[in-house]
Amino acid sequence: MRVRTATALCALAVLMGGALGAQQPRPHGKLFPPQDLGLLEAPDRDQWQRPDRIMDALGIADASVVADVGAGSGWFTIRLARRVGPQGIVYAQDVQQEMLNAITRRVQREGLANVRTVLGLGSDPRLPRESLDAVLLVDAYHEIEDRVTMLANIAKALKPQGRLGVVDFKLEGSGPGPEAEERVSPDVVASDAASAGLRVVGTETYLPYQYFLIFGKQ
Repeated sequence: MRVRTATALCALAVLMGGALGAQQPRPHGKLFPPQDLGLLEAPDRDQWQRPDRIMDALGIADASVVADVGAGSGWFTIRLARRVGPQGIVYAQDVQQEMLNAITRRVQREGLANVRTVLGLGSDPRLPRESLDAVLLVDAYHEIEDRVTMLANIAKALKPQGRLGVVDFKLEGSGPGPEAEERVSPDVVASDAASAGLRVVGTETYLPYQYFLIFGKQ
């Protein structure tokens, strides 16, 4: 993520696989480096990420059981935990233990007792079957190698009326995020989801830099 200053924009471009210097673009499946987690905490992120509207669109409410897949720094995990309250559960899932360690420290500082960290294994998020009201996959789809398998496993974790929200960067390359060639078309996401047993049930267009697709079980 980035703040809207020239310095921060340049730093983000480098660390997210940008064109500065001789660094090569990150291929699909290259994970975000834990040492750069501070980039995900830009002070203006709430303004353009619009987390409350995303959670509203997915029907996330008090006592919901949800998962933040590819949770990274836990930026969304914290907001989900506050939304679902003490009667709800948030599974913060990532395939890097360093990310989960950072989230654990963060939720402890915040005094939140409703977050459970889950170490994923490849394209298996290792979430409990048919238990989730909603799953959120934000800014991580372009990093997944076997996307159909990942989506199929997420589908297994959803309740019958559960929803998956995929938020990722638009192809035109404006705003924060990886280089344009690393981004994944929303049409590709929808095709992958169909192969995984999911169907598009909604598309939201209010995010300035990202698309937002909502899926349910077929």
